Amino acid sequence: MTYKAITLVKRPETELTDDLLRVIDFSKPTPTDGEMLIKLSHLSLDPAMRGWMSADEKSYIPPVKLGDVMRASGIGEVVESKNENFPIGTRVMGLMGLTEYALSDGKGLNKIPKELPADAILSVIALPGITAYHGVFEVLKPEKGQTLIVTAAAGSVGSLVGQMAKNLGLTVIGVAGSEEKCQWLTEELGFDYALNYKDSNFEEQLSNAAQNGIDLFFENTGGIAQGPIFNAMNPHGRIAVCGLIAEYNKTEASPGPSWIGIIKKRLTIQGFTMPDHFHRINEYGQALGEMLEKGELKYRTHVLEGLESAPKGLNLLFNGENKGKLIIAL
Repeated sequence: MTYKAITLVKRPETELTDDLLRVIDFSKPTPTDGEMLIKLSHLSLDPAMRGWMSADEKSYIPPVKLGDVMRASGIGEVVESKNENFPIGTRVMGLMGLTEYALSDGKGLNKIPKELPADAILSVIALPGITAYHGVFEVLKPEKGQTLIVTAAAGSVGSLVGQMAKNLGLTVIGVAGSEEKCQWLTEELGFDYALNYKDSNFEEQLSNAAQNGIDLFFENTGGIAQGPIFNAMNPHGRIAVCGLIAEYNKTEASPGPSWIGIIKKRLTIQGFTMPDHFHRINEYGQALGEMLEKGELKYRTHVLEGLESAPKGLNLLFNGENKGKLIIAL
């Protein structure tokens, strides 16, 4: 029996093109002692995958080697096992790759309840929720009454950031790239303001929304919105730099904020990535599950069908056409 997987065959220079990834048929492996075979049911497409394709050896995680299965998070069920800790029928989540089947010894995998819907897990309890939770509570450390702004606010991470902040009593401003997304943020998620960075009067809208300045900035995008937001920061403000999706496909970095502004306003700016909080996944997952159960977090998904949809699906993240957490159903 064979199965399909997607391998990285070429590294991107700028934008993601169709020749970077290739769908290949593999023979289904048989587990040896200590191993198990997992049948994937759902895969997650995330902006971080763009960085994993690059050749940057100094990044927070080694790049995917050419010819290897492309790294990706997913959910699956154990269908064959010679690992007593993961009997047949166990549902697991982890970085198993863009593949229909995965062979594993269990390292890096987390058991998940069968009753939880896959979309809730990948949208809230998995990488987006863990990232949002760490950035809000461990990096920004919000206080009631402050003003928080988040870019890519309609994305899987940004939408959770805003809701967590609202639940803590903050004024929340979301920045997104379409009127539909802005409407979703205010009408469905309860953001106080939602601004379209493509509007010609974006800076004026920002000034009106943040009349008392901005205390906390959760940065996901970079790009044209970053400068005006930085200029609106209050003294002793905090900035969590989670992503720069507007920069990933560029060969040269765009100019960043002025260091003079950092000094004058005594700002605290901190970048963070996945390995910072991997050891706290169970703790964060429990907290996120409780928030979800209480109805404190809403989400929406953009579901694609079939493994072959992954290459084109990734580009939806970078042109802003996805609406919600991007998931592949196998």
